[in-house]
Amino acid sequence: MFWYNDDVTSIENQLVKLKDENKKRIVFYGSSTLRLWSTLESDFPELDIVNLAFGGSTLAACCWFFKRLIPAHAPDAMVVYAGDNDLGDGRHPEEVFLFFKNMMALIEEYFGDIPVAFVSVKPSLSRQYLADSIQYTNKIIKDEIDSVHPNCTFVPVYNEMLVNGLPDSRFYQADGLHLSEEGYQIWKTILQDKFLFQFTQSD
Repeated sequence: MFWYNDDVTSIENQLVKLKDENKKRIVFYGSSTLRLWSTLESDFPELDIVNLAFGGSTLAACCWFFKRLIPAHAPDAMVVYAGDNDLGDGRHPEEVFLFFKNMMALIEEYFGDIPVAFVSVKPSLSRQYLADSIQYTNKIIKDEIDSVHPNCTFVPVYNEMLVNGLPDSRFYQADGLHLSEEGYQIWKTILQDKFLFQFTQSD
């Protein structure tokens, strides 16, 4: 995990933002798909947003660095996106599933049953060869959430990013992996509908 250390140290050394007592704090944690979401605060102005994602992160790395990055920010809820890079590195869906279980155990250890959104692994033009593995990973994680974690919401983005069964190029940058502005807008809509609306309306 040493190759992530500079980015993690940089995030770790940032001043912890004072909580806005009028808003619920939500930590976004995961890979560069979240790290590069530059409009998070304006997309969700009703929330106190803290973005702790780091570039190239795997779900394994998110678990490894969890204790260094997350507890100091005392989130009221979390949005997690990772797993994409694990599969890209050659890990099997079952390994990603185990890292998901580890992540949920860490969240529950530190914060109890706070609301958690796990965004499904997205399709991408550059990783279309992994389509079957991505869909199987999403299935087994969703099944685990539905049966074991009532505080966790599975946020499905996979099918919404397809056209005629293939990734819609409008949603991606030129590299075919990272999201375009249109990609982030569809994620905003899905996340708002599937998770954040209920979260912001809860007591």
